[in-house]
Amino acid sequence: MTITRRRKVIIIGAGIGGLTAAATLRRMGLSVEIHERATELRPAGTGLSIMCNALTALRAVGVDLHAALHERSRSFDAIHVLRSDGRPIRTLRTGEVANRLESANFAVHRADLQQVLLDALGDDCPVELGARATGFTVDEDGVTVEFADGRSTRGDVLIGADGFHSAIRRQLAGPERPDEHGYLCWLATVPFAHPKMPKGYVGHYWAPGKRFGLIDIGHGRAYWWGTRNVPAAVARSWDGPKEEILRTYAGWAEEVGAAIRQTPREHIVTVPARDRPFLERWGYGPVTLLGDAAHPMLTSLGQGAAMAMEDAAVLAECLAGAQDLPRALRDYENRRRARTRQMVQSSRTLSRIEQWEKPLSVRARELYFRYAPESVFAKQNDAVLHYRPVAAS
Repeated sequence: MTITRRRKVIIIGAGIGGLTAAATLRRMGLSVEIHERATELRPAGTGLSIMCNALTALRAVGVDLHAALHERSRSFDAIHVLRSDGRPIRTLRTGEVANRLESANFAVHRADLQQVLLDALGDDCPVELGARATGFTVDEDGVTVEFADGRSTRGDVLIGADGFHSAIRRQLAGPERPDEHGYLCWLATVPFAHPKMPKGYVGHYWAPGKRFGLIDIGHGRAYWWGTRNVPAAVARSWDGPKEEILRTYAGWAEEVGAAIRQTPREHIVTVPARDRPFLERWGYGPVTLLGDAAHPMLTSLGQGAAMAMEDAAVLAECLAGAQDLPRALRDYENRRRARTRQMVQSSRTLSRIEQWEKPLSVRARELYFRYAPESVFAKQNDAVLHYRPVAAS
């Protein structure tokens, strides 16, 4: 009798991409081992969007998160683009694509999304915490990962899902400098209600060189973010008082100032706007990358988490039943490269447009968003939100 050993996948990183990959790979019958450098699973950051393209991709491989997200977050059907004083410019109807796919778009706190993914993963796949990967070695039988405390682990496949500062990417691609885009982002979640903020509200307020987002994430909470053009060095190190943020948005719609005032300063996260040059080669042999480790992107499309989830779905499809694991990983990379490259580039383009501050550019932007035919935006929404599987190469 021949006993077939289950293939073991090592995942570095227990963020959105790593947990989603673990859930999909276990669904395909693979053994999974997750290692996370943090000493506790306390998610950094605030809120984010999980769009219908990610959820339809996961549903195709047997991981359906719709019910859990409906319980823990808030679905939304539209993004309202407004002037800084609250006057409307355009409503982007993202729900039309979601409804066509029998799916939904959600705004969620990272902690709630993390719990949804841990529930999908199950209790019998624990996360090894305090495990900071420092490198890996490949041989003809698999891959060994080394950790900072002297430990090591061995498996058949290594997935680098360790985010923007990925140690696995650094070994694959060498030292890199991030691309900085000349603005900072403030992020926060807070218990908040306002008459201008109905259930499922997503508002994007625009002015020259700065923006503000106000989003209902359910259970009486709001997620807000703000941007402001500043030199890259300032964006990297800003640590000013909340009064400076309030001054940035003085005279804006009343709900904008109210959300900021409601938020304790220590709950406001500040990050620079940055990504990396698109990486064409994600791995070799039994090693590959996923999510922000492979293709970090700016936040303008709200697709960073969704791209990691799509990655996880395609990776599971490629590894399911595969005999030649390196070939399966190259197939995964080939299927994902064009779409993720387009998302990175589109996020950069939209970010640049959103942060325009010269009067003529700002006026052109508003005229376009106000008067372009609805069919233009419907086509753009479909390109982003309709996940279409790519055939094996």
